[in-house]
Amino acid sequence: MTEFTLDLNDDQRQVRDWLHGFAADVIRPAAAEWDEREETPWPVIQEAAKVGIYSLDFYAQQFFDPTGLSIPMTMEELFWGDAGIALSIVGTGLAAVGVLANGTEEQVGTWIPQMYGDPDDVKLAAFCSSEPDAGSDVSAMRTRAVYDEAKDEWVLDGTKTWATNGGIANVHVVVAVVDPELGSKGHASFIVPPATPGLSQGQKFKKHGIRASHTAEVVLDGVRVPGHCLLGGKQKLDERLARARERAKSAAGEGGGRVKNAAMATFEASRPAVGAMAVGTARAAYEVALDYATTRSQFGRPIIDNQGIAFQLADARTRIDASRLLVWRASWMAATGKAFTSAEGSMSKLFASETAKQVTAQAVQILGGNGFTREYPVERMHRDAAIYTIFEGTSEIQRLVIARALSGVQIR
Repeated sequence: MTEFTLDLNDDQRQVRDWLHGFAADVIRPAAAEWDEREETPWPVIQEAAKVGIYSLDFYAQQFFDPTGLSIPMTMEELFWGDAGIALSIVGTGLAAVGVLANGTEEQVGTWIPQMYGDPDDVKLAAFCSSEPDAGSDVSAMRTRAVYDEAKDEWVLDGTKTWATNGGIANVHVVVAVVDPELGSKGHASFIVPPATPGLSQGQKFKKHGIRASHTAEVVLDGVRVPGHCLLGGKQKLDERLARARERAKSAAGEGGGRVKNAAMATFEASRPAVGAMAVGTARAAYEVALDYATTRSQFGRPIIDNQGIAFQLADARTRIDASRLLVWRASWMAATGKAFTSAEGSMSKLFASETAKQVTAQAVQILGGNGFTREYPVERMHRDAAIYTIFEGTSEIQRLVIARALSGVQIR
């Protein structure tokens, strides 16, 4: 088993430095423009594809790193550059994780390459789980998938919301209800191939932050997909549903074992990565604030000479480093097959996302009036940071998950 270490190896350091250079030279100079435009930054994505960052090969190399540290390292560096643009670059990865978590080897080999395309023909993918009335409460999901046995097709109907790349993606991964009586255990994930009739983009959201990332509703109206687009396959789904039904019959909740939920399997795998995104944003704001505090003078001396400023920066750096450690621990545990017995993945996402909100707010305060203007990037970073405590499980949901894991009680 790979031992846990805080030292990156030579290859990881080389990749980190390469990513940092791309973030500094390509992402940061474009950040303010695409935040104002609120449009997908295609030129930056294409440049990322050209140098090999936006590619299946790069994603696979980082994802299958036995130490587990390459994905959080990648996220931190890109999001240090800018959260909105970085999410446009890595957003396809959530759909890819959905396929990896739930799909067969054949499905992984067939669909993930189509999510990225190539440098001359860049593609995108979208993971569609949330609905207008089903965000944190996945059991309230209403999008239905009905099997047409005569044609070996699944028919999908419903509306998804808050989908990154929703409607503009080439490949959509959609979580839908196949057995309403089983609640969240009656869900399954489906691939919707490019140009499938019945799928359309609904409302595109104008957001507080991460405005360079496309977020929209996805409308499914009689969408028919072949049977092989059910992730995991029909036999595996039938077996899982049978276990869930058996468990539902048992008053003591015994005999069925743990039944995996399609959406939750994706979120469990991605929460430490979201924590790493938050670390990148927090670190970026901290560095701006530190530089400003050492160069800005008031009353004849740099403002960092004041304990009120210096202590804020000390606390910020401490929280950032602690967040990174939690993210790296969870990432290493996931990569080495260690179970999150104390909800370590949720811990990392919770602490890092709350840190990003706190540190970016402190950065705005340290810059004073300048921090409140768009002439300085901390204003944008503060807006961007708000999303980390919301998407892929709110902070409240993370606390619920952690509390349940620690107590063994189904706390509500």
